[in-house]
Amino acid sequence: MDHPILYRKRIIPAECVLLKDDRILFLDDSVIVTGWQALHPKPDLACGFSCYYLDEGFKISKFCREDKSLIHWYCDIVDFGDGIRDGKLIATDLLADVIISPDGAVRIVDLDELEDAFNRGLINSLQFETCLSHLAHLLMRLRTDGIDRLTEPIGRFSDQ
Repeated sequence: MDHPILYRKRIIPAECVLLKDDRILFLDDSVIVTGWQALHPKPDLACGFSCYYLDEGFKISKFCREDKSLIHWYCDIVDFGDGIRDGKLIATDLLADVIISPDGAVRIVDLDELEDAFNRGLINSLQFETCLSHLAHLLMRLRTDGIDRLTEPIGRFSDQ
């Protein structure tokens, strides 16, 4: 399978960004693992790794310091549309996110943005329902499999 060109589409703010510097480290029919440098580096965020779960509607990222040590896990609830088409994959961020700290604490964030986007007509009822469904699925996977199991694909590359 050829490596697709990756895009991140955001609803707030409305933008579609070519992830031109993301390196695809692994690819199969259900998972893509990438390594990346922060688009907007911060003093504590330098780089990371992401695992796109194409069949499950989420992307889990390892946010890292310069030495590749873990800051936290960041889980985006996304819609991959029709998947890889014409050599492209567009991951539409559906606003709700889950942050998992190194001590295992789980926070669900940006539900207020999701509500606001729906109320303002920026997303439709299908996208709203898809977001909540994917969020529930991710939380179930975290509960049953744990973050370590879900991030195994990233661990193959980020621990090197």
